[in-house]
Amino acid sequence: MNIIETVLPGVLIIEPKVFGDARGFFLETFHKQRYGEADIPGQGLEFVQDNHSRSRKGVLRGLHFQLENPQGKLVSAGTGAVFDVAADVNPDSPTYGQWVGVELSEENHRQLWIPPGYAHGFCVLSDIADFQYKCTALYHPESDGGVLWNDPVLAIDWPIVNPILSEKDKALPKLSEAKRSQLP
Repeated sequence: MNIIETVLPGVLIIEPKVFGDARGFFLETFHKQRYGEADIPGQGLEFVQDNHSRSRKGVLRGLHFQLENPQGKLVSAGTGAVFDVAADVNPDSPTYGQWVGVELSEENHRQLWIPPGYAHGFCVLSDIADFQYKCTALYHPESDGGVLWNDPVLAIDWPIVNPILSEKDKALPKLSEAKRSQLP
């Protein structure tokens, strides 16, 4: 497996070893010992919940985080392609306002490790995308938080102009409008 560090501390692009031939391919999407040696999920965290979502082209989900029980996420696209983003929205962080974006697809088999405390979102580039998340904490709806996908402080270069958003995501605050207690 190849691990690529990013500008955000702990956020890693992972390229698993893929074994392919005329029949198709095989890869390990997670191996506790190997990922543990690379400190993924890190700091003694363990994965406790797996999620799977399906979305159509143009859907954008995010930018989300949990204030209590923050989730580290190992994410990938099993079908289709997405543009996946991790963003630092912690005003006390030296990398506040920075983000990392990477295409995850069924062709490149890449994964993104997002440690707890970062905002996360993705948009769908293909007709359909199946997106998988391995999470280090259980979903805790009461501590759900987020920031607007097109926040000017973040200035994320999304490869989409008019995304399909949930009502919840449309109502997320800009960083400039969020109280400190509403951010990680």
